[in-house]
Amino acid sequence: MSLKKVHTNNAPAAVGPYSQAMIAGDFVYVSGQLPINPETGKMVTTSIKDQTRQSLENAKAILKEAGTTLENVVKTTVFLQNMGDFGDMNEVYAEFFTDHKPARAAFEVAKLPLGADVEIQMVAYLK
Repeated sequence: MSLKKVHTNNAPAAVGPYSQAMIAGDFVYVSGQLPINPETGKMVTTSIKDQTRQSLENAKAILKEAGTTLENVVKTTVFLQNMGDFGDMNEVYAEFFTDHKPARAAFEVAKLPLGADVEIQMVAYLK
């Protein structure tokens, strides 16, 4: 199986020694996306809804670069700084995943990189 690194300027660069995504076989594995605006390089610090939207837009741009879409996502993982934000996060998440609803896990974590309130990673099928 060959591996291919995925990179787009339409999503923020990795904040560490990792790739935005990797293609392995028929799947693309998108690294956790923070709510960083790729145009400004700055963290969205307004509401959890705005942060969730930015994280999902970042992942969507990476998927596009990889040759797939949100409709082919099979699994997501959502990391929240505060599980009390789950409802607001879920409301925005539902805007991106309407009829198609991938498997998902959501966790409250002690801390996220750069002080973010949400981070979202996903796996999508390429075919």
